Parts: sequence; structure tokens; C-alpha cells
Amino acid sequence: MSFFGGGTDMPEFFCEHGGSVISTTFDKYCYVTARHLPRFFDYRNELVYSRIERVANPADFEHPAVRNAMAMLDMRELRVTYEADLPARSGLGTSSSFAVGMLNAFHCMKGTYASKERLAREAIRLERDLCGEAGGWQDQVAAAYGGLNRIDFAGDGFSVHPIVMPGERRRELEGSLMMFFTGFTRFSSDVQKANRAAGGTAQLKEMLALVDEAEAALTDKARPLAEFGRLLDATWRLKRGVGPGVSNDSIDELYARGTAAGALGGKLLGAGGGGFLVFYVEPDAQAGVREAMGGLLEIPFEFEDDGATVVYYEAEDYDLGEAR
Repeated sequence: MSFFGGGTDMPEFFCEHGGSVISTTFDKYCYVTARHLPRFFDYRNELVYSRIERVANPADFEHPAVRNAMAMLDMRELRVTYEADLPARSGLGTSSSFAVGMLNAFHCMKGTYASKERLAREAIRLERDLCGEAGGWQDQVAAAYGGLNRIDFAGDGFSVHPIVMPGERRRELEGSLMMFFTGFTRFSSDVQKANRAAGGTAQLKEMLALVDEAEAALTDKARPLAEFGRLLDATWRLKRGVGPGVSNDSIDELYARGTAAGALGGKLLGAGGGGFLVFYVEPDAQAGVREAMGGLLEIPFEFEDDGATVVYYEAEDYDLGEAR
């Protein structure tokens, strides 16, 4: 769930201007299972997601992330299954969560330790370089590290800084956020390409400047947390000017209905064009915002602490010649 700085995590921007985002992970998950495939079948590799692929050679998988990840880590004769709590192409980093989870599972099968930094960097390489998908780096880093963080980007690297808040203030923030599914999904890479062609550098610089203000609104106990909500409104209005793929008439109408009903601010999560709207709404206005959304699906959630990646595996030697 990216709150501030989205778009400044693109290398073509942060290598020149620097970049920062504030984001959090929350309690919706993707589940990746990987195991060796016994040699009883007329295929050597199986992938189960919204469809089933069975191939002799991993290079024949149509799913680009799985095909390239198996080549990158030299994985063979596997059965990989994927399930998720949330829909794909919804702006919540599901593809990067899948990439991080899959890479983590592969490293476990090979008996190698992969740090959070390594998983993030390998997921960035997988999605951005090997698969050629347009976009930034924040989703991969957030999925690998977990928690509520400020993530800074510069040069060819990134640094992750947990945002420490008193428990009561953190619960107030969590209880003031409402998330609704717009019903629209889209390919983030397509939106990013459209936005990149439009430029939007001036807006991104202003969005970057808001990251410091938003962090202070979260951590300074002397400031009302409502400032965070008003800053969300400011960053959304800037983001809409980044490119034509960010919003549309339907999303603008939903946002206007939410703010008219009492939301202090909000934004569309992800690159834009669809997915989930998040609003900052103080408790006494939440019923009105819920009604104003006209029956849109509301997604309850809780923030995740650090270390959101969970792996279950049995240690085994990576020996393809031995049945196990």
C-alpha cells in the first residue's frame, strides 16, 4: 500500500533527482509452493496459477516471471503453485509479492540464504530487466522487507528506514484508512509506459517533497494525524497530472464522492487506471463514506510488521538424480 512518492522510484527519475516513498505491507498474502516434480510424468515441470502449464523444458513456460526466474537460478523439474488473497493488476504489488515469494522458495530449495536485500534486488532484476516490464522498484523492496517504511532510492541502490510510531498512533492511522475495490484492473506496465511518455517530472518533484512532510505527520506526536490525510489529497492531485493513465472519469467521480462524504484525502493505489482506492477518514465520517461508495467492495486490513515473507520448507539436497 503505497502512500507517498510513487513514481519517484523509477530509475530514470531517481538517478537524477533522488526518490523516496512511504508504504506499508498489510495482512493479505500470496502463497507460492515449490517442490521437485517426481519423474513419473510425461512432462518435467508444472506451473499452477489461474491456468495450468506443463512443459518438458522450463524455457517453454508462457509465464514470463516463472520462465525467467527458473533460468536465473538454474531451477529444473519443479511443480510451482500460486494462490493469492487479492486480484492481479490491482495496484497492490501482487506481481512483485509473487516474484519475491517465488525467488525465496527457489533459494530455500537450493539451500542458499537470501537476505531481504538480495530478494528485493533479484525481484527487480527479474521483473524490470529479464521480463522487460516498465515500472519502479518500490513494490519489490516493500514485499521483501515488509512493514511500514520510508524507502529512499539513489544511484543504483535503495535504503529502507522503518517508520517508528507509538502503538496508539499506529492504531489510529490503521483505523482511519478505508480501502475500496474500484472493480477495474489494468496492467501496471501499460500505465507506466503511457505516463512515461507524458513526462510529469515537475509533478514528481513536488510529490517527492511531500514525503518528508508525510513522514513528519506520522512520527511527530505534536502534530494531528489528520495532516497525513490532507497530504494524501495533495499527492493524489499531483499524481493525476503525471500522465493520462493515472485516472479516468469513473475514478475521479468515486474520489469526489468519498471526499464530499467526509474523507480528508486519499489516492488510487499503484500506477493508476484502476485497482483500489484508499481514503483517510476519521471514525465519525466512515459510515458516510461507506454509503457514498455505493456498494463498492470494502477490504478490511491490518498493517503487517517487518518480515512479511514467510517460508515453509523441508531441507533437501538439490539432486535431480535422486528420488525424494
